[in-house]
Amino acid sequence: MPFKRYIEIGRVAVVNYGKDNGRLVVIVDVVDQNRGLVDAPDMVRCQMNFKRLTLTDFKIDIGRIPKKKTLIEALDAADVKNKWEKSSWGRKLIVQKRRAALTDFDRFKLMLAKIKKAGVVRAELAKLKKTA
Repeated sequence: MPFKRYIEIGRVAVVNYGKDNGRLVVIVDVVDQNRGLVDAPDMVRCQMNFKRLTLTDFKIDIGRIPKKKTLIEALDAADVKNKWEKSSWGRKLIVQKRRAALTDFDRFKLMLAKIKKAGVVRAELAKLKKTA
């Protein structure tokens, strides 16, 4: 089968555009073929266009339009947040957010650390080439 992720109730998705960019949401109802009702523990339930969502591999077992408390319990039971933070996709987004929050001085310190690391690697490589 070519597709593994389907738009369905309980599917966890990442918002890829707008003010909620990068936020994990759960599809709790399908309005029509273009829009769905999404919810997350730290946001107000709202309609969102499916073009703004990127589906993940995670799915939680909930019914249509659950109460906020039920949704939070299902998310905790499925341990979605920890699974997301351990996935390569989640780690990549966390690193992107951390880099975006760096100041000029932090970027400068990072550049100096990379130069120092490259120098150490180059010296060790030269030692290995000499002995070989």
